[in-house]
Amino acid sequence: MAKEPKSKVLSKKHLARIEREQRQTRRILIASGAVLLLVIGLVAYGVLEQSFFRPMQAVATVNGDKIPTRDFQARVRYTRQGIVNRYNQYAQFAQAFGSDPNTQQMFSDQLQQLASQLNPVPLGQQVLDEMIGDKLVAQETAKRGITVSDAEIDKLLQDSFGYFPNGTLTPKPELPTNAPETLSPTQLALVTATPTVTPTLTATATPVLTTTPSATATPTLLPSATSIPSATPVPTQYTESMYQNNYKTEVAGFKNNINLSQSQFREIVRVYLLRQKLMDAITADLPTQQEQVWLKDLVVADEETAKTAKQRLNNGEDFSKLVTELSTDTNLKSKGGDAGWLIRDTMEANYADVAFKLSVGQTSDPVQDTRGWHILELVGHRTYQLSTTEYDQLRQDFFQNWLTTQREASTVKIYDYWMDRVPSDPSLPTTTTGQ
Repeated sequence: MAKEPKSKVLSKKHLARIEREQRQTRRILIASGAVLLLVIGLVAYGVLEQSFFRPMQAVATVNGDKIPTRDFQARVRYTRQGIVNRYNQYAQFAQAFGSDPNTQQMFSDQLQQLASQLNPVPLGQQVLDEMIGDKLVAQETAKRGITVSDAEIDKLLQDSFGYFPNGTLTPKPELPTNAPETLSPTQLALVTATPTVTPTLTATATPVLTTTPSATATPTLLPSATSIPSATPVPTQYTESMYQNNYKTEVAGFKNNINLSQSQFREIVRVYLLRQKLMDAITADLPTQQEQVWLKDLVVADEETAKTAKQRLNNGEDFSKLVTELSTDTNLKSKGGDAGWLIRDTMEANYADVAFKLSVGQTSDPVQDTRGWHILELVGHRTYQLSTTEYDQLRQDFFQNWLTTQREASTVKIYDYWMDRVPSDPSLPTTTTGQ
């Protein structure tokens, strides 16, 4: 009869070892699970950081209002798309009309200039400054109760796509023009020709939607022009359905090509309209006429030379000949001192005070400004009616100066990491970059 196997009796030592091994196994499993959870958490955080936290992080704040990374990047891509569109248009023009060497050089220079505008950091700085200005505009319009409706956005979009439901586009009224000028005998004795210089200042461009109207093609949407160009009404066969199809195609292109949503696009349009309304309000009392003086200017380095020149003029010497002999301003020297028509805003205060008190044909005593010592001779004094173009430029300058003043008085914080978040797309097609 077979013997039954003896049951193995575990000693306390063996039981303790088994218990230790079980505890170690549990610790390993817990640690592995913790590591796995940590890895999953880090991956999830990385995804959230890239897809949510970073896009919502501010690249700048304006009086506490944030400019999110998401909106900044969308605006940069929108601006880049406009530059790329212009580049492609000029490249097509160059191929079609660039057989002449001078014309080819002109197109080549323009293409190089546009390509240089895609440099990420300068372009990012430009866009960031524009968006800071947008925040200042939004804050000021909120104070003034200025708003933009969806209907106004729709109207601007229809105009820019060349769709005019009413069949007409009311042209902007032009300012009156100046009557032809006639020189007096005194003025004729002072000069040989009427100068063509009329002072204008340089305005900073405001991001805006600009298009070329067409019933069949989608518009070119450019963010760096100063105004929406006048459009010619298209034939009535350009129906609302056609407009809607063109608009949807363009918006879909924005989404697919530069990840710009329809709401972001409409916000760009809304801010542009806010700018226009605010500029209208701020410049409402800006005069359409300017007081101007036509001067001849002798510039010398020191007071003693200026006094000597004044005495020689008093003794009957010719102003233009003295300019040719003594002037330290080479530009004026080449024109006999003729500075053309000037406005007060382009002059230093003490210079302007003297200039605007002179009578025609009168020469001033020596007057100093940062350029040197001057003897002025007045050729003419007039009230000048600005043209529509000149007045629009004046309004742009006045508004830009207002924006600059507002920014200086505001709390603006810019975070340096914005430079690492400037998109480099869209870029120029490889088929055009080699041109």
